[in-house]
Amino acid sequence: MNSSTTSRLFFGKFVHNVDLENLEYIHDGVIVVSETGEILHVEKDVTQEQLANLASQYSLTADQVTILEENQFFMPGFIDTHIHAPQYVFAGSGMNLQLLEWLETYTFPREAFFKSTEYAKKAYSDVVSQLIRNGTTTACYYGTIHVEACKILADTVDEMGQRAYIGKVNMDRNSPDYYIETTEDSVEKTEEFIQFMLEKSKKNPRVYPVITPRFVPSCTGDLMRKLGELARKYDVPVQSHLCENRGEIEWVQQLHPELPSYTAVYDHYGLLTDKTIMAHCVHLTEEECALIKKRNAGIAHCANSNFALRSGICNVRKLLEDKQKVGMGTDVAGGYTTSMLDAIRTAAIASAAVSFTEQDPNGNNYSQLKLAELIYLATVGGAKVMGLEERIGNFMVGKQFDALLIDPSKPESNFRLYSHDDFYTTFEKFIHIGDDRNISRVYIDGRLVNSKD
Repeated sequence: MNSSTTSRLFFGKFVHNVDLENLEYIHDGVIVVSETGEILHVEKDVTQEQLANLASQYSLTADQVTILEENQFFMPGFIDTHIHAPQYVFAGSGMNLQLLEWLETYTFPREAFFKSTEYAKKAYSDVVSQLIRNGTTTACYYGTIHVEACKILADTVDEMGQRAYIGKVNMDRNSPDYYIETTEDSVEKTEEFIQFMLEKSKKNPRVYPVITPRFVPSCTGDLMRKLGELARKYDVPVQSHLCENRGEIEWVQQLHPELPSYTAVYDHYGLLTDKTIMAHCVHLTEEECALIKKRNAGIAHCANSNFALRSGICNVRKLLEDKQKVGMGTDVAGGYTTSMLDAIRTAAIASAAVSFTEQDPNGNNYSQLKLAELIYLATVGGAKVMGLEERIGNFMVGKQFDALLIDPSKPESNFRLYSHDDFYTTFEKFIHIGDDRNISRVYIDGRLVNSKD
């Protein structure tokens, strides 16, 4: 990783969301970034004379000015709001199973390997570096029940320069004998990890703890209550799974007949807050939607996983019309790839499927998500879900420069450009056909953390 902290000026094309429905395509643009990674200045349609004046104004030398090539452009870094870091080791396996059987057959046995810190070091180095290569500048990670392995994940993220929430998973019931905690140990180790992360965050605010009950079936009421107390005590985020699979929902109803819904269980134990990130939310009732909105919790849409494990299709259009906070997640390894480009593409397919089959209260088919909305969910939407919208998500002055330099003209690129391709069609081709080979550089907090130049 390049640890240079000098100010920089970037000149060329930029694309980002100004809101949910609008992408802004900037030609001959300038972004000036401070030594701490803060965006100081944004300007469009800059002449060569103005460029020279801006460089002089910010006392920048020639090597602090980056001029993009003709077809290159910057876009904001991707924000993955739901990913299981330890599951990278078996990504692509078990796609013939549904959720609960998949957990028993693949997930729990593989996550148990992370009792070994040496195994954790190798696996976490692999997954974090792969996410960065794929343009994920911010991630919301699940670890395992092993606190030492979770600390290794945090150290790895710190060393590689990524921005992340990291959670130690909690499981004290309905889990295999080789992969389960006592309630007391789960709470004690969670508090230990929170304190470790908060201390680390003082030096590097890019890394932060998140309380992580796996899901209601694996956590007793006593554990969830105590985790809710920790969330309030330390004022930290919460992440979990919600209404992913029909069988899972029925199981929760059997475990908690005293409460009206799956969502109500989290709420009852103080785990549904404006800092909560709930993954999937495929089968929410109207009452659950209302409760999530009332608590201002966020939703991580994981379309690849929902298809791969045959959980169902989330109606994101309805969630957006309801003014819910929605981001995107890869959900590795329920989703089989770490690529947020894939998350965007499968979200588009899911939205198309909804538009064929579901109607709004007025009897009209729900409209498919547009390109601008999909990019929003993968950037600004994710920032809002994680409570980071004041810091990241787009190229507004005052935010941090988390950015991807896209090079559509690389010889190894999966697509080609022609004379009739403008900025819009070039961007569209990258989103639909491109891959990590086109992500030439990755910047986080203004620092170059990955380069394929």
